[in-house]
Amino acid sequence: MAIAARTNKLYAGRRRRNNLMMGLACAATLFGLGWLVLILGVLVWEGFSGLSLQVFTEMTPPPGAAGGLLNPIIGSLMLTALAVAIGTPIGVLAGTYMAEYGRHDRLTSVVRFINDILLSAPSIVVGLFVYEVMVAPMGHFSGWAGAVALAVIVIPVVVRTTEDMLLLVPNALREAAAALGLPRAYIVRRIAYRAARAGIVTGILLAIARISGETAPLLFTALNNQFWSTNLNAPMASLPAVIFQFALSPYADWQKLAWTGALIITVTVLALSIIARALTAPRKTT
Repeated sequence: MAIAARTNKLYAGRRRRNNLMMGLACAATLFGLGWLVLILGVLVWEGFSGLSLQVFTEMTPPPGAAGGLLNPIIGSLMLTALAVAIGTPIGVLAGTYMAEYGRHDRLTSVVRFINDILLSAPSIVVGLFVYEVMVAPMGHFSGWAGAVALAVIVIPVVVRTTEDMLLLVPNALREAAAALGLPRAYIVRRIAYRAARAGIVTGILLAIARISGETAPLLFTALNNQFWSTNLNAPMASLPAVIFQFALSPYADWQKLAWTGALIITVTVLALSIIARALTAPRKTT
């Protein structure tokens, strides 16, 4: 009886501690989710109030006039597309070398270490770096510099995803292809890439989502442009930079456009995240 009483007392103490920790964990979760819901609620409320067709068809206006966000939307699309076009091949090739050719090389360890640093580096540091190597020597801000700054952010994301996805491909597939006499390049292109295609595409989508809202590197490179311009050799408008400028302005119409632009970016990032999740979701076989 004494042993049973001590055991029950011990279990009761453990249950109390478990309930206490579960309560604290749930409270912390609710606290974080509460702020997230509040932020998203304010964003949706303020952003939808200014959402209209002219937001997508008119240029950014001067204070007190009607207008939209056409030029920063087009500018952001151009900068993002160019950054992805620059960063994706570099990232995929680097990740392929690390996973397929130099898996155990010292160079791979060095590249992986540098890649991890770039993944966690503040984007403003990237902007300052590109400013020093491109903007200052050229003597002016440009869309090219903005695209390069965003590409530097894209590369480490794609490198990490490509390497991880290729490492998940079973070696038996490579060995079977090699037993048939296929060269290494053909095995990588036709076997490994096909098996890891969904994961690599997911990494590219996550990289696009990462750079969609970046403001700091663009302020040092592409700057901004209130007028319509597709000249990549000149300052170019971008949605994050316009949101930054309009949100700090004292004009109510500019602030409303800033809320609308923030909603557009949030919805875009959410859509990309959903697509990435759908690509990596396990397939049910019948």
